[in-house]
Amino acid sequence: MSIAALPVNWDLDVFFPGTDSAEYRAACMTLTIVIERFAETLESAERKSDVASLEAVIRAQNEVAEQIEVMSSYVECRVAANSKDDVAQAAASEFEMLVLPYRKLSVRATAWVGSLDVPAMVASSEYLAAHAYALSKIHVAAQHLMSPAEESLASDLAQSSTSGWEKLQSNVSSQIEVNVPLPSGTQKLSMSMTRNFAYDPDRAVRKAGYEAELAAWKANEVPVAAAMNGLKGAVNTLSSRRGWNSALDQALFGANIDRETLDAMLAAARESFPDFRRYMNAKARALGIPKMGFFDLFAPLKGQFRAWSYEDGAQFVADQFCGYSEKMGAFAERTYREAWIDVFPKAGKVDGAFCSGFRKDESRVLMNFKPSFGSVSTLAHELGHAYHGLCLAARTPLQQRTPMTLAETASIFCETIIRQAGLATGTPEEKLTILEASLQGSCQVVVDITSRFLFEQAVFEKRKARDLSAAELCEAMRDAQLQTYGDGIDPEFLHPYMWAAKPHYYSTYSFYNFPYMFGLLFALGLYAVYQREPAGFQARYDDLLSSTGMADAATLSARFGIDIRSIDFWRGSLDQIRGDIDAFEKLV
Repeated sequence: MSIAALPVNWDLDVFFPGTDSAEYRAACMTLTIVIERFAETLESAERKSDVASLEAVIRAQNEVAEQIEVMSSYVECRVAANSKDDVAQAAASEFEMLVLPYRKLSVRATAWVGSLDVPAMVASSEYLAAHAYALSKIHVAAQHLMSPAEESLASDLAQSSTSGWEKLQSNVSSQIEVNVPLPSGTQKLSMSMTRNFAYDPDRAVRKAGYEAELAAWKANEVPVAAAMNGLKGAVNTLSSRRGWNSALDQALFGANIDRETLDAMLAAARESFPDFRRYMNAKARALGIPKMGFFDLFAPLKGQFRAWSYEDGAQFVADQFCGYSEKMGAFAERTYREAWIDVFPKAGKVDGAFCSGFRKDESRVLMNFKPSFGSVSTLAHELGHAYHGLCLAARTPLQQRTPMTLAETASIFCETIIRQAGLATGTPEEKLTILEASLQGSCQVVVDITSRFLFEQAVFEKRKARDLSAAELCEAMRDAQLQTYGDGIDPEFLHPYMWAAKPHYYSTYSFYNFPYMFGLLFALGLYAVYQREPAGFQARYDDLLSSTGMADAATLSARFGIDIRSIDFWRGSLDQIRGDIDAFEKLV
């Protein structure tokens, strides 16, 4: 496929012309009717509690979930692309109120399922057997519910507690205007545009952007710290009242892994920190500086910088996907052709990148594209999520419920495809650039993610006693970065406000960090299987992606002979990264 003049703004109008359109309002009315129908089905089922009733409830729940996915993704994307759109913001708030009755009914349905003999019912119904894993998870979750009245109150308060704090951080961070002193003069820019200076080849520009960013966070630290304290306090309270030993235990249940798996992975990661510090110190030498600051982590190498245009990056990704399989390549081309991707930073747009599933096999991708191979890698990452959605399309919503750990599998696998292809075919300069981009990403996912995990673990523990000040949050962040980055970073130039910059901390999904590391290392392990046993791998891999909501991670990984509770598996994946670090040092 020859790629030119690609759309750079996503097309959301194929779903609804706007959040104030007649079509969107009609969908809201339809959703209300579907929720009411679910309520009637559940009420009838509670009286009978037989196999047919459970089937009816699961079918009705799947129907509601399909409707909600399209509408929630739509309003999320509208707000993410422009948080200053008051009409979209209002629609997002109204939508939360619209689905609140369903949230309550879902909790009620969970409690009801907890009272049933689920194994016996699953054994007597083909439809229920197809939802066996989802039902087993619901059954366990039922044991961690408060009283019906308390759960109802928690749902009512979500808008002004957990979800409210999440929204506050998103709105504040996306609307901050930063005064950045640049050689061409001081510019007033959005936070996402300011953070993009971290990729500039000029160290003075990177440092100016970093210092301006920290100053802007300092000026806005009070509301963001309030959001952190409010959300972590609410999660602590709810986790305890629901009978979880900690927020981490609840997160592990949601991630479909156990503590043994997490401990093995984190132990292997800690062993790898000296190797990542070798990489960081080698990069400092390549940049001609004694030690890197946080603002140098994403710097392009001197003399190696290639300004990747979006068109070049999209072409590269499509070509490499085609090399893996025609199905994946054709899918990438479809996402470009149908304008699924919102590409560049702009005022009011949230920072970072994400993929949001809409209906069946359709998704939308938000990026803040920068002229670096790292952004090309991010494009492959997010399209990997979209490809995962394609593989899940034939499943029902309950069968599609993929934990964060396995949700990163396809995205990291796709990153690995383009990295390996680039290293195999590129010139020495291109190889160094690609290797640097890959190690840059791996460093973030292993080293920085561990720092985020340590920070969040400390905040959850300290928050049990009282609110934490912004200064205390900064100190906790510095401590976590020192434990992980060590002598790879100048301690005078860490990023104490990373707790304010990362939206992951404000998600109602606690510990929105370690799943990324799991995804990277698990995908590297799968790629190693692909290299050893390529015959028929693509079909087995697609089947795995289609099943990520239908078994726990240990069961699914066993299909490929992988034991995720063994530290040796994680060491093996990290050995691949160590090999890249060795190669990087030699090239530098």
